[in-house]
Amino acid sequence: MQSNETFHAHDERFNAILGTGPTIELLVEKDYPFAHEAGIYVAATRELFITSNKCSNSDGSPMIQITRVGLSSYPVTAEEISPDIPMGNGGVNWGPEHALICSQGTMDKPSGLYSMSTQTPYTSKLVKGDFFGRPFNSVNDVVVHSDGSIWFTDPTYGFEQGYRPKPALPSQVYRLKPEDGSIRVVADGFGHPNGICFSPDEKTVYITDTDKQNGDGTIDDRKASSIYAFDLSIYHKEPFLTNRRLFAATDAGIPDGIKCDLDGNVYSGCGDGIHVWSPGGVLLGRIRIDGGAANFCFGKEGEIFALNEHKLWRVQLGGHVKGALLGI
Repeated sequence: MQSNETFHAHDERFNAILGTGPTIELLVEKDYPFAHEAGIYVAATRELFITSNKCSNSDGSPMIQITRVGLSSYPVTAEEISPDIPMGNGGVNWGPEHALICSQGTMDKPSGLYSMSTQTPYTSKLVKGDFFGRPFNSVNDVVVHSDGSIWFTDPTYGFEQGYRPKPALPSQVYRLKPEDGSIRVVADGFGHPNGICFSPDEKTVYITDTDKQNGDGTIDDRKASSIYAFDLSIYHKEPFLTNRRLFAATDAGIPDGIKCDLDGNVYSGCGDGIHVWSPGGVLLGRIRIDGGAANFCFGKEGEIFALNEHKLWRVQLGGHVKGALLGI
């Protein structure tokens, strides 16, 4: 099995994912944690949009910086942009010229989902900011189904970190139909629901629970650091998440961002880098990155852009590997 300091195989099948010459390259490094969440790759312009970890404004108030990374030039460019999205976090492509960005909200601005133009001046608009009048907690991650519905997680990290009011809802997972604004709770029973993605055939939904890590950064090893799989079932012409099962438990940190490739393998950002499981839940291998990777996204032809707080990395796997989200 292929193994070295960066690419460690636990199963022979990982070799096929790595290809003949996997590499890792540092693209950008900054003096603040600019590379934390989102990771939205825009293929048409070869750009990447990412959100920072919690930072502070000059007056001491919390803020999140959104950065546009231009990948067409070398060295790459990193431009700080300022769409009006309070405490942005996870995100996903939404049509050819927009992205959906999760807003964790502040004490006086609601948490919710925002649409952001991926072209200058990067205008934004609130898509959904409440559940029948009850405010969301701190919307964290989002994915879009092929039928257009929007699925997202809503843990309580903002309250625990001191920039959101006391929660008015449990930590839940939601499905939103943007065409008419209808919304449903589709899953509960989590400590902190975090990352979410579909399998390539959209028959399975993967949701991470990062309850092990409290909002203040402390760790409780008795709590979940796990990925759960659900069947996407149809009853009375409506989707339900059924057959909840433990898919994987991580041994390093927490499983934050989560994605699939077109072969159905499951990737998640963990405390020591990116872990990769087979569709059957077998840990195939890991891409080790010092300090871990809260999130990441696929580019084209086996690229992964890993968000490593102060650093942005480009990982090259086998050129045949394609992320399920964009299929490139």
